Amino acid sequence: MSQNPLKPQVNRLLAALSTSDYERLVPHLKLVSLPTRQVIYEPGEPITHVYFPQHAVVSIVTNMEDGSTVEVGIVSNEGIVGIPVILGGKTTTTKVFVQVSGAAMQMDADVLRTEFNRGGAIQNLLLRYVRAIYTELTQGCACNRLHTLEERLARWLLTVSDRLESEDFPLTQEFIAQMLGVRRSGVTVAASTLSRTGMIRYQRGHISILNREDLEATSCECYRVIRGEFARLLGNQPRRVG
Repeated sequence: MSQNPLKPQVNRLLAALSTSDYERLVPHLKLVSLPTRQVIYEPGEPITHVYFPQHAVVSIVTNMEDGSTVEVGIVSNEGIVGIPVILGGKTTTTKVFVQVSGAAMQMDADVLRTEFNRGGAIQNLLLRYVRAIYTELTQGCACNRLHTLEERLARWLLTVSDRLESEDFPLTQEFIAQMLGVRRSGVTVAASTLSRTGMIRYQRGHISILNREDLEATSCECYRVIRGEFARLLGNQPRRVG
């Protein structure tokens, strides 16, 4: 592949494309910065652009009428933000915003829609990604209903770590509570348990995973199921951190 400053290998979906498919997209890709808390989509608003994150982490959340929120999806360099575009939609019912700042490749939504409708390798890759996301959503529904907060917190921290390919990342307990759809006090108790047993360190809005093996053992099976399905369908999983 010819050298390109956009570095497609940073986003694993783009990295999975053939040279010819990727180079056809290059003129339509723009490198942008995504600051923390930036809102990418609001419910009901037209989706004009899609994003292939590099090191940014993007949260997809559902807001209720009483103001409560819960995270229903998370996207980083394994995927794409703006899936409704290839599923026949032009809007979304969820709010999408940046959880951890970083760069992303931005593309016009109409361009992606056209590329997807061409069929072939790009369509196949994106449909496999949608299947992986479907597993994440369905497994997440069961997890939220059946597993303890401590197990869910461990799973969520491992997922963020995988997506960032780092054991250290900035996250506040208040933000984690919003993402998990629970009270902050519950997160405080669960985080204290993980910290007391030496699995994590939480300090001033910053989390460090100290013992990944024990954290994986504490997490419910949902982490392994979801990670395994991404590996099976996409095959280009990140290096194990730590």
